[in-house]
Formats: sequence, C-alpha cells, structure tokens
Amino acid sequence: MTTGTLITVAPTGAESAKAEVPALPVTLDELLLTAKECEALGAAVIHVHIRDDAARPTLDPARLRETVAALRESTDLIVQLSSGGAVTDPEASRLAVLDAAPDMASCTMGTVNFGDDVFLNRWEFIVDLHTRMQERGIVPEYEIFDLGHLAALQRLLGKYGLPAGGHVHVDFVMGVPGGMPGTTETLVAAHRMLRDLPEGATFSATGIGRSTIPVMLASLSTGGHLRVGMEDTVTYAKGRPVESNMQLVARAVGFAQLAQRPPLTTAEARELLGL
Repeated sequence: MTTGTLITVAPTGAESAKAEVPALPVTLDELLLTAKECEALGAAVIHVHIRDDAARPTLDPARLRETVAALRESTDLIVQLSSGGAVTDPEASRLAVLDAAPDMASCTMGTVNFGDDVFLNRWEFIVDLHTRMQERGIVPEYEIFDLGHLAALQRLLGKYGLPAGGHVHVDFVMGVPGGMPGTTETLVAAHRMLRDLPEGATFSATGIGRSTIPVMLASLSTGGHLRVGMEDTVTYAKGRPVESNMQLVARAVGFAQLAQRPPLTTAEARELLGL
C-alpha cells in the first residue's frame, strides 16, 4: 500500500456559475490565492479550468499560457490543465490546451452522459491527445468516468505505448449523473481492474457532490489518492455551502493523516508521477 497520499485540488471546473457559487475562484488572482493556500495545506497538484472576464468557461490559449506561467512562478504545485474544458468545447480547442505546456493534462478515456449533456471523447481524439502528450513530455492523468474506460485505457496503452514519464496514473471520477456511482463497491471493482494495467499504476478518486466522503474513505483504504475541490463539491455538509477550496483540502489532509498516509510533498508527487 502506498505510504503517502497525493492530494489534487480542482478549484473551479466548468459547471458551476460564479453567481450561484460566490466563493468559486474564477479570476487569475483568485486562482493564485487558492493555489498558494491549498499548497500550504498539503495539495501537490492543481487541476485547472479557467474562466473569461465574464466568469464563463474558456480555453483561450493566451489565458492558459498566462495561468500556467503564473502558477509556476507563485507555487511549486504540479500544474495539470483540463483537456476536457466544458462539454461544448470543440476537439481542436481541447487539443490546443497542450500548447500552454503544462506539467500534466487530463485525458478522458471515453464518452459519458454528463447530467443532461454528453461529454464526447471519440477514440481518434483520445489517441491524438495521448500521442501528442507523449511527443511533448506532458504527463497524462487518465480520467475514468465508467468502468469501460479502464478497458479503453488498456487498449490505448497496448497499441500506443506508455505515457510520457512511463508511469500510468488514473483518476476515478465518481458520482457524475450518467457515469459510475460514487460508492465503495464501485471503487473496489475499479481498483480490481487496475491489475490489467501496467505494473505500478496508481489512482486517485474524486467523489462528486454527496459521494465525496464515501469515495475519499474508500480510496484511502485501498491505497489510492485523492482529488477534491469546488469543481466537484460545493456543499461541505447538508445545508452548508463550501466556503473555500482550503476547506476541502484541509478535510482531505485530515483523512489522509488519520489513515496514516500523510500528504506527499510536491517533490514526492513528481517522483511518483514520473515528472
């Protein structure tokens, strides 16, 4: 079992509106403050979505480059850009995310119903994203929304080889309406399927909404890592809105310490992920 816990913070996402979630960090200054606060608590990776001047999700290339540069200057966090964007973003814009030269980028391993929408990830697009990251030395985090996505990842690695850095790391995104449920039973099933991936593959788990705590506890107990943040959770407890990403990271750190698996430093996280 892994002796430390990789903690990723996903502070913004593309789903919540600033008007409805006032604490959501949407400007660069807000994002940088969140990043510094969460790093100080124990986060090692930041999973980044950005917003435009009207707080709408955007994949603007100049903003992405500015964001990556500012995060590197202000923190030691591993900068992971979302290649998913919003469900309406075209494939070309999602591929262009890599031009901002992040340390990591997400690579979703299949199409999934996403609430009332469809998050489309065609096989050809997945292959293109994977191979471009190999060429540029960008480490992927393979996002798994359903168990079949793990079979797709096995196929991808078998046909196109290991990712940059040689280490396979996945994130189970659980509890999305239309994807796999955020339950202990589902996480255990997903964990078993990791045996079909290259030896040493690791995983984080993300519980959407009310599945946050069950998924955190299940992940820690099976040797997994954690992703938390306001992209995935805007209610801390019933009737209690999240006040900041710090609040969610602090809870994850507390659970990791109770499990006697303290947060990995950024240096330890880079070693784990092959950066």
